This record gives sequence, C-alpha cells and structure tokens, in this order.
Amino acid sequence: MQIGTVILKPGREKSIRNRHPWIFSGAIESVQGSPDAGETVVVRTHDGGVCGRGAFSPCSQIAVRVWTFQPEEEVCGAFFRSRLEKAVAARHSMLKEESRSAARLVYAESDGLPGLIVDRYADYLVCQFLSAGAEYWKHCIRDILWDLIPLKGIYERSDVAVRKKEGLSQTRGLLMGHEPPDLIEIIENNCRFEVDVKHGHKTGFYFDQCDNRRLAAA
Repeated sequence: MQIGTVILKPGREKSIRNRHPWIFSGAIESVQGSPDAGETVVVRTHDGGVCGRGAFSPCSQIAVRVWTFQPEEEVCGAFFRSRLEKAVAARHSMLKEESRSAARLVYAESDGLPGLIVDRYADYLVCQFLSAGAEYWKHCIRDILWDLIPLKGIYERSDVAVRKKEGLSQTRGLLMGHEPPDLIEIIENNCRFEVDVKHGHKTGFYFDQCDNRRLAAA
C-alpha cells in the first residue's frame, strides 16, 4: 500500500532524532501523497533520510505523532499487539495482589502509543482514543485488548475536548462485551472505592493519586 510522506524543514529533525514523538506543523516543509487523518506516514528529513513513521493529523498543530523511530518497522496489527503486550505485562503484576483490582495499563506516549489511554477497573477496561492515529486504529486496538485481557467489557470514554483539536468528535459507549454497571467497585491499597466509569471525570478515577490515598488512609 502506498503511504504518504512528510518532509521536514532543514534543521527540524533534531527533536525526532532525540525520540520526541511529536512533530508540529511548523516543522513540516511538505506532505507528499494524500494521507487521511490517522493514516501512517513516513517522516523524512530535508535531505531524504528516514526518521520513522507516525500518524498524520492534518487538523492539529501536532501534525504527526510518531509510532516508531525505526525506519523499516511496519505499523500494523502485529505492531500494536507487541506494544500492548509490553504495556500490559509491565503493570499486570500489580493486579495479581489482593490489595488492588484497578490500574492504568497503557500510558499513551510513554508506551509508544500516542493518544491511547487504557485503564482497568476490576472486570472492565476503559479506553480513551485522544488522537487521530489512535482513532484510526481503534477497532484493531479493541480486538487486541479483548484477546489479551478477556474481561466482561471494554468501554470508551473519548468524550473529551482535546479530540476537537484532532478533528474528531467526542464519543462515549460500549466497544466490546457487556456495558459496565453505573458503579464499579474496585480495591486499591485494601480500600474499596465505587467508580463511575460512564460519567465520571476522564475515565472515572485518578490512578496517579494512589500514594496520596494510601497516606491519607494511614
């Protein structure tokens, strides 16, 4: 399949060479081909060198979010499976403890998956697709998650304003399996919480406040 190419302006390849995953529109000299929003493009320097491949977003100031810095790595289902397997394996050990039944499994750029958030709440996954690239691969990602973590359901909470900057509408609803109940009971540090993943802020809970809640409980 023919894919588009983004050519950087002279001297604007430094950040991507340093593995920064965002390419702003002002750094781009030209776009070859006619890539749609979310489609994969090859990123080249002004003199023709290949820097990597990323998701094209024509509506955003962040015009490309880099999937891979490896010039020859193909962005496909196998690519996303590998990235998701690594991310889930890195956090799944936390959920084997009886003191915890919820955690963030995928941290977007930190896991090489720009624009994708995946949280687990007991028997449900809640996802946010915040970029054009994540949206483009949504159903592929959904199917891989369902295979990797067979739970009761996968719910989407992409009802956030940042999607407008990507040319995307806000959306929320069931992606796979059974719809979660109005409140999901989770355990964190042996404390029980009821979380509204369907209407609560973001995906329903602030996992980055885990240590603060533990200190407050003590």
